[in-house]
Amino acid sequence: MEAVWEAVALVKLRVAAGRVKLQIPPQEEEEHWAFAYDMLQKVSRSFAFVIQQLGPDLRNAVCIFYLLLRALDTVEDDTSIPTEVKLTILQEFHRHVYNPSWHYSCGTGNYRVLMDKFRYVSTAFLELDQGCQEAIKEITKRMGEGMSKFICKEVETVDDYDEYCHYAAGLVGYGLSRLFHAAGTENLASDQLSNSMGLFLQKIHIIGDYFEDISEIPKRRMFWPREIWSKYVEKLEDLKYKENSEKAVQCLNDMVTNALIHAKDCLQYMSALKDDTVFRLCAIPQIMAMGNFAICYNNVNVFRGLVKMRHGLTARVIDETKSMSDVYTAFYEFSSLLESKGI
Repeated sequence: MEAVWEAVALVKLRVAAGRVKLQIPPQEEEEHWAFAYDMLQKVSRSFAFVIQQLGPDLRNAVCIFYLLLRALDTVEDDTSIPTEVKLTILQEFHRHVYNPSWHYSCGTGNYRVLMDKFRYVSTAFLELDQGCQEAIKEITKRMGEGMSKFICKEVETVDDYDEYCHYAAGLVGYGLSRLFHAAGTENLASDQLSNSMGLFLQKIHIIGDYFEDISEIPKRRMFWPREIWSKYVEKLEDLKYKENSEKAVQCLNDMVTNALIHAKDCLQYMSALKDDTVFRLCAIPQIMAMGNFAICYNNVNVFRGLVKMRHGLTARVIDETKSMSDVYTAFYEFSSLLESKGI
């Protein structure tokens, strides 16, 4: 029966995504906005869907904010960029957003297209409300500076880990809270709650991407804190070897437990949201994160390849998340799954 419900949810999601896609401006009328929404679909399909359900002004601001951060991440993640060049780009990125002639070719696939045609994103950014521009500029500046700090610094302690996640995602929470407030849909959330919303999402990405990140060529970049993994192995890459499976799972469970401390703040943040579309934008990724924590917990396959929720289950989350009651139910169900696996 569960498979049937997931299949139905997938069909409903495809139909709804088709309707939402009609909102994309025709390329011959507004080429830069057409590029922005097309690229949003390509680099974040599930997140793109809920962004495009926002009201027009907020939708445009969040779309561009998201693409700018994806571009910033693309620079940070590309290990082939010389360190000196990368540091300069990260630290100057908040200025580049005002320059439609700037671009830097890096990344792969759709991310390279985003970087090569960055002028379209800059052009769209310059059409946003002044308040939105200022909020986005402030966050990209702080993120770029924070990311550049960790280009030259290893994540040693849990405090380092939280600091990196703050720069990579907690500040996204800050930015979204400011955009929601500027749009007049929400009260301005506290920095603590906004930060926790970002950390909860970032930590599941770091945990779930272990195998992909440890295998990165030409060199790996990892953000698991030494303070945690050194309790189980001598080197972080040792976790991927089958002979260390038991210790690897223990370390994984330690990482998941660390991330779950942010769940209470996330629930408090979401419970205060008033606009239905803003609520779904925030709630759906948080439920998916909670689901992925439950799937990853006690799961040695995290060290063998990518582990994440089934597409059908993701579709159900998107389709069925409409109220705070739905969030509580989903968190309870995934918490019960965690408990059944031995937490």
